[in-house]
Amino acid sequence: MKLLEERILKDGNVLGENILKVDSFLTHQVDFNLMKEIGKVFATYFRSAGITKVVTIEASGIAPAIYTAEALGVPMIFAKKSKNITMTEDILTTEVYSFTKQVTSTVSIAGKFLNYHDKVLIIDDFLANGQAAKGLVNIIEQSGAHVEAIGIVIEKSFQEGRKLLEEDKRKVVSLARIQKFENGKVVFMEADA
Repeated sequence: MKLLEERILKDGNVLGENILKVDSFLTHQVDFNLMKEIGKVFATYFRSAGITKVVTIEASGIAPAIYTAEALGVPMIFAKKSKNITMTEDILTTEVYSFTKQVTSTVSIAGKFLNYHDKVLIIDDFLANGQAAKGLVNIIEQSGAHVEAIGIVIEKSFQEGRKLLEEDKRKVVSLARIQKFENGKVVFMEADA
């Protein structure tokens, strides 16, 4: 997605060898116009897949996921990273390791929001080591629902995430694919959509 790549080049900051900071438009402050365009691109790509739910993990996946769900006309569910006292029955949980935060969290979704009829599109802000997406796949499969595909806003293709997901026969569609960071700059490879 050219618009996204241009925004990454303009406002993204490379930190060290493998971190991209995009807090001015995605991970802290959100550019809703860009997120709307991201949602439209994902919706166009997956329109014929019969998606019934969009699932993400809090917090930075929520903006692209909600606009994708809106464009598809389906509900969006976000996995919570901490158990809420109101979540009392039929809770689907799994452990997820965050590459950026370097911590493992227990994430959960109320089982009543997913069932075996659902065709789910996972949307997430980043793909690095693939653990967040794998965790969401695990939760969705616990419910009996089917994961149709995984949509990623920014993929760090030099890390293992895509390979890990594709080894599990998961379809991955990324709007921006980073081949490498070179001298503090982002080098892109061809995106999926």
